Amino acid sequence: MIEIEKIKMHNDLDKILITEHARIRLLERGITARDIIKGISSGEIIKHYEDDKPFPSCLILGQDEKEKPVHIVVSFDGDMLHLITAYYPNPKVWNDDFKTKKERDK
Repeated sequence: MIEIEKIKMHNDLDKILITEHARIRLLERGITARDIIKGISSGEIIKHYEDDKPFPSCLILGQDEKEKPVHIVVSFDGDMLHLITAYYPNPKVWNDDFKTKKERDK
């Protein structure tokens, strides 16, 4: 299981690999590298994806440079963080804490 302390120890642009998918999504969503660094440093893991390949990943809830909630998905290979994606959580989908999703109508 990934630990937030290890992620924070590697929270440096020289230690983060950004996938092409993540690079495109960040640009589309107006999220900067500084937002990612701030989001990780202020963040907490809210979900683990232990079965992800090639490395387990996790969802981090943090705050961007403007103190806005941001979700960041990263994996960790023991040396480098791999940024998979980042997005601003939609309040229509997420509860006010941005940690849990709202229940869908049945």
